[in-house]
Amino acid sequence: MHDSPSPDIQVVILAGGRGTRFWPASRRSKPKQFLPVGREQSLLAATCERLSGWIAPEQIWIVTGETHAQASGEVCPSIPKNQILAEPCGKNTLPAIALANAHITRKNPDAVQIVLPADHIVAPNDAFQDLLDTAVRTAQERPDALITLGIRPTHPATGFGWIEVGEEQVCTATQGATKTKAHAVQRFVEKPDAERALQYLESGQFLWNSGMFVWSSRAISAAISQYAPTTHQALKNAPELTDLTPIYEALESASIDTAILEKAEQVLVFPAELSWSDVGSWESLTEVVPADSHGNHADGGGDLTALDAHNCIVHTPPETLISLLGVENLVVVRAGNAVLVAHRDRGQDVRMLVDLLETKRPEFL
Repeated sequence: MHDSPSPDIQVVILAGGRGTRFWPASRRSKPKQFLPVGREQSLLAATCERLSGWIAPEQIWIVTGETHAQASGEVCPSIPKNQILAEPCGKNTLPAIALANAHITRKNPDAVQIVLPADHIVAPNDAFQDLLDTAVRTAQERPDALITLGIRPTHPATGFGWIEVGEEQVCTATQGATKTKAHAVQRFVEKPDAERALQYLESGQFLWNSGMFVWSSRAISAAISQYAPTTHQALKNAPELTDLTPIYEALESASIDTAILEKAEQVLVFPAELSWSDVGSWESLTEVVPADSHGNHADGGGDLTALDAHNCIVHTPPETLISLLGVENLVVVRAGNAVLVAHRDRGQDVRMLVDLLETKRPEFL
């Protein structure tokens, strides 16, 4: 058990994504963060529980879409209702973080903020909380720094961004630590192809970009003002507004990575010694669901019968059956009124299929 952090620490959980690569289980009405993936509780519930005993519910904020604000409150009932911030439409992570920052700075301009995605799996919990402790103390010591948590890569992943690690930084918060050392960020790299990802892995100089951040309210406010002034001006008075729709309709969609972090000068990264999954596609089930003797991974609560079938990923709900015969390396998903069958190599391309359905059969999204 950790000592409770200072009330000057505020956690922002980003719960507004659509999870398109997890279609057809992830739908507009119930996106991925509200689904139990490889476990009984939803990913959002698990994220809130990961903070339990370490930080008070009153220090947690959730940013989500208007249509999911009520569901977020039901999943995490201990979080104050006025700290569940509803976006009228999704515009990626920059506006979501700017919205939360406007509320937090109004409440406590000296706060240190921790930003976490709602739909990741992180373990073990003690190591995760230790890392957050260290990152928070570093943000207090280096109040102008923007800090990201990088994951040590285990394979040449092409599904998320990478971070090239620069020089080790001298910080009081990390003195005596053997593994938890802050480094300058040399550069951020967008999702690479397989060949480049292998080069990054073999170099030992790169980490996966986890999408988890720590910074002072002053640092992120200054960065948004400098690098995204339109967003800053639009949302700085958000706590006083009752309708954000016209503001959001005028905002451009932008990620915090490309809009801020790739441009900012004082960006640090902590290599995280954690088991981590962004649960970004059906392939990620292999990281959280054990395989049978033939390499098949089954999730969802339903049944799988397989004959001469190998290395498949199956998701089917309770009281349903999927049978595989003479196939390998497939993703087979039954969810509601839709079925997905894909080769495992095309898992990242489910988003393209969703784009096609957007124009042809949007009722299935």
